[in-house]
Amino acid sequence: MASPGSVTQWHDEVDVLIAGFGVAGCAAALGARDTDASAKILIIEKMPEPLAGGNGRVSGQSLLISHDAEALYQYQKNMSVKNPVPDAMLREWARQMAELEPYILERCAEAGTEFVRGSGWSGGEAVYEFPEFGAENAVAYNSFVKPIPSGVWITMKRCVERRGIPVSFESPIVDLVQDPDSLEVIGAIVEQGGVKRAIRARGGVVLAVGGYENSLTMQRDYYGLPEAYPFGSPANTGDGLKILQKAGADLWHLRNFGQSGGIWPAIKVPEWPTVFMRRHLWQTFSWIDIDAEGKRFYNEGAPLYYTHYKEKRHGHWVDTPLPRALPVHMIFDETTRAHNCLITQAMTWNTVVRGYEWSDDNAVEIEKAWVLRADSIEELAVLMGRDPAVVRATVDRYNDACRAGVDAEFERPDFSLQPIENPPYYAVRIEPGIVCTSGGARRNIESEVLDQQGKAIAGLYEAGELGSMISDLYQNGSYLTEAMISGRAAGRNSVKRARSAAA
Repeated sequence: MASPGSVTQWHDEVDVLIAGFGVAGCAAALGARDTDASAKILIIEKMPEPLAGGNGRVSGQSLLISHDAEALYQYQKNMSVKNPVPDAMLREWARQMAELEPYILERCAEAGTEFVRGSGWSGGEAVYEFPEFGAENAVAYNSFVKPIPSGVWITMKRCVERRGIPVSFESPIVDLVQDPDSLEVIGAIVEQGGVKRAIRARGGVVLAVGGYENSLTMQRDYYGLPEAYPFGSPANTGDGLKILQKAGADLWHLRNFGQSGGIWPAIKVPEWPTVFMRRHLWQTFSWIDIDAEGKRFYNEGAPLYYTHYKEKRHGHWVDTPLPRALPVHMIFDETTRAHNCLITQAMTWNTVVRGYEWSDDNAVEIEKAWVLRADSIEELAVLMGRDPAVVRATVDRYNDACRAGVDAEFERPDFSLQPIENPPYYAVRIEPGIVCTSGGARRNIESEVLDQQGKAIAGLYEAGELGSMISDLYQNGSYLTEAMISGRAAGRNSVKRARSAAA
């Protein structure tokens, strides 16, 4: 931390300083402005303006809408058994979530965007990820916001802009100004144009800077993943976590029973720092995934996208074994190549922000050698660096299961048992893709950061993905809605604190 005595000059002074211009940061700014129309608020953002927005900008945009706080409380409690959240916090969280729908509708009306019932990618209005835990009573419906992609973030961003709240881009927070004895946060050190500037925050500093998806070191140290890559913002390198550790915060949710957002199949190419998400919905199924031993290792045909890539093992919902099976390749034939774009276009950083348009038939990517091509399975195995006999045997065993109509090894659904037999053949390396990380500082429902004795650190708030209360299993649409309620609380409470200080 930087002590107040080390600051020779305050370059700016605000009531509320918000680090991060994603959904949570916007919600904090709106919460502060709605509490005090005269409050001086500043948002600082690490990325340049065209690349701002964080993970919320490139997510699936799903919002959880609940009308039953008690059912939602019980559902989330059941999903958090492996890593319980304080009961009082969980009850209040559920109450606020169940009352959020009017707020979202108001923001859409203000921003001129369109609120739509339904998930946007499934047939029904709601996605019930874990029905056995009470999903159908807890989830009234899922929604999304047009325009697509990025409708939710666009809505929040427009509301911030309409209220004249300034945003300073390319201004990462690098430290807090903090009393070394009381831990009270006085302000922050921000880097702008290579120069460090001190900004005083009368009410407090809100950290809404996302997680550590793009820090492979943190993925290895905190989650034990040998390889993992982000679908979202490359700016999420764990900056907030490092600042919180230095600030004396107690930490939680760095190592849950599973990755709450799931570990999804992804395609990593050398030209891009983040990964493409492999498509969820297939028109043909003449494909398999093979592990380090050249064998199949899970039920590839299961609708795992409905449970954020959790599968039930030994009576528990756990991550699929993808990160433990590396290196992994997807093998497919000409039928699947011609009828399926390999990636999901409507989300992820590479497609939404960077604008890469993967070819519908994958021909461009084959030409780039991102996807391997061969006339036989044996030749394909050589290109992958695999044992041709082992890969041939694996494909033959799968094709035999297709002809028999029964997958005795992994119980792949009947409709997905389509043989790999139409040459040429293709392969692409599959990597673990991370949606988000929920680790960060322990916080209360007021978004106050707690120290290691469970006391709130005065003037320090946290919102969104960083330190999320989601501790194990995750219901579709919860992260963006939680970002709204945690951001609103942080903004509201920091403004109230500024008022008290001025009184």
